[in-house]
Amino acid sequence: MKILEEPISKADLIKESTNFIEENAIKAVVDVKREVMAVDSPMHYDSEQLLLENGSNPNDLWGINLYLDSDNINELVEFDSMINIRPAQNNRSRSVEDPKIQQKIKEIVLKWLI
Repeated sequence: MKILEEPISKADLIKESTNFIEENAIKAVVDVKREVMAVDSPMHYDSEQLLLENGSNPNDLWGINLYLDSDNINELVEFDSMINIRPAQNNRSRSVEDPKIQQKIKEIVLKWLI
């Protein structure tokens, strides 16, 4: 589990990862304000905690799954995590319901995965 400090190829991320949820798929948490991403944790909560310890605001953190075999951004990113359930932010499901936040997350993922 780590916060990405420089862009990484999907192939290298697969080589370095140890916490696969299925073949070549890992959990990640994105900070949409700071535009950083923590990857490869056993649970989204673990990456969320790592980002919080490093200055992130909980309202800016969204959990996703990355399917690293895909080149299609809509298949690469899955918006599904327990940390996304936030009635106070009008997000009542495990998905990221706001299309603007989804788009921001996709942009950040594409910034970090080369």
